Amino acid sequence: MKWPKNIKEAQKIQHEIKEKIKIIPLKKKLVFVAGVDASFSRNNIIATACVYKYPELSLFEQTYALAKILFPYIPGFLSFREGPALLKAINSLSIRPDLILFDGQGIAHPSNTGIAAHLGVLLNIPAVGCAKSRLVGEYEEPRNRKGGYSSLRFKGKTVGVVLRTRDNVKPLFVSPGHLINLKGAIDVVLQCISKYRIPEPLRYADNLSKKLKRELK
Repeated sequence: MKWPKNIKEAQKIQHEIKEKIKIIPLKKKLVFVAGVDASFSRNNIIATACVYKYPELSLFEQTYALAKILFPYIPGFLSFREGPALLKAINSLSIRPDLILFDGQGIAHPSNTGIAAHLGVLLNIPAVGCAKSRLVGEYEEPRNRKGGYSSLRFKGKTVGVVLRTRDNVKPLFVSPGHLINLKGAIDVVLQCISKYRIPEPLRYADNLSKKLKRELK
């Protein structure tokens, strides 16, 4: 994968990625689901990948990778900032996950190429975006019970859902990234919820990245 040096190159890559995205039902049973996340320490990115057995949610493997920051922070271009480190971490796993949860967007993105869509295409692995905040779209507040959701609409299309993962907590913004449809994305996210608002593989990956950041300091 050639990573861009400027916005113009990044936009061209996003257009190419968009043409390859497939929003379709899952084709096989999930056995291993990974969550990935990243933290920043000075000029470095600490990317983590944590694999869980599914649906029992038992931790199977965890790994991390370090990489230099090569692209600035620009909303809508997160893939180019975190992508190299995340790919490095994912590719260092001993097994290939059946699906990856990303702390970011899938197709709920200005060009429909959020980090879950972008890296899902590059890896050719089903991917779901599970973000704490909205990037694009309009929605109505979902009912205040676990499993309640409302459609997230952007430019006349449904690009995701605003999903309540537990009673009386803030909802998450869930969107398919690649090789999965919206129903499948909702089902997987809810199945990965334990005691917390965030899906367990993502929560663990986030905690691990922060722990490594403290240790590296």
